Amino acid sequence: MHEPIETTERIERYGKNERTNHWLVAICFVLAALSGLALLHPAMFWLTGLFGGGPWTRILHPFIGLAMALGFLFLALHFAGENHVNESDKQWMRQWRDVVDNREDRLPEVGRYNAGQKVLFWALVILMLILVVTGFMFWRPWFAHLLPIWAVRGATLLHSIAAVLLIICIIVHVYAAIWVKGSMRAMMQGWVSGRWARRHHAAWYRQVTKDRS
Repeated sequence: MHEPIETTERIERYGKNERTNHWLVAICFVLAALSGLALLHPAMFWLTGLFGGGPWTRILHPFIGLAMALGFLFLALHFAGENHVNESDKQWMRQWRDVVDNREDRLPEVGRYNAGQKVLFWALVILMLILVVTGFMFWRPWFAHLLPIWAVRGATLLHSIAAVLLIICIIVHVYAAIWVKGSMRAMMQGWVSGRWARRHHAAWYRQVTKDRS
């Protein structure tokens, strides 16, 4: 884990709209995950108490999930252009041992997002798409009756698998944000130190400081 970094130079990493969008999606994710887990297995049915009982959990879960997906759509469209994987990212991934051992000086210069963040971004996009499509397929009473039972059952299984994978991805996302000191502050307060930017995202730092000059 990196040591805390102090510097007087501040660089905006996320604007107010970006942070608001991110945290609204995060809140919806927590609610969707808890209500979804409550419906996934009887051992977790007690979580329905957080939503007013089983019937209300079944009613609220798809609407919460839809709100999360819509919020994520804005987030994904906004950041998609900065998450294209390039040759530098492929080299970054090939040097995964240096990443794990925190030898950033050996890695290619990183733009606003490193290769790991980009892979996570696209994984979230794919999983969210699967969740939305399959969620509509077995959303009763609106759409499920339009499909054969095998399709509804298949959608239910795929939806559950995608949801579990999404939860794992978010756990990795949160862990990485805590692991790299300063990342949480960036999403809470919007800024990072110049030293943080030079150390973790040198190419992005040079671009931002050039634009400011």
